[in-house]
Amino acid sequence: MTVYMAERNLQGMGVDDLAAAQRRAIDTARAMSGDGTPVRYLRSTFVPSDGRCECLFEADSAEVVRQLNDKANLPYTRVIEAMDLTPP
Repeated sequence: MTVYMAERNLQGMGVDDLAAAQRRAIDTARAMSGDGTPVRYLRSTFVPSDGRCECLFEADSAEVVRQLNDKANLPYTRVIEAMDLTPP
C-alpha cells in the first residue's frame, strides 16, 4: 500500500479534541478494513502554534483516505501521496 498524508488546519483545537479525532481516524480505518477497503492510520504530527496537522495513512489510493476522513468527520485541506521516512 502507498502512504498518503492528510493535511489539516486544526487551529484552536484542544488536546481532548485532538485525541478524539485520532481515535475516530483509527476506528474508521479499522471498520473500513474490516468491510474490505484496506486502510491504516499510521501517525499524526500537530503544530499547536499554527494549528497545522499532518496525518499519515496507508491505502490503495488517495480517494480511500478522503473517504475515511469524510466518514470520520475529520476536516482536511488535501490528501497527497507522501513518503514515510521513519527509520527501521
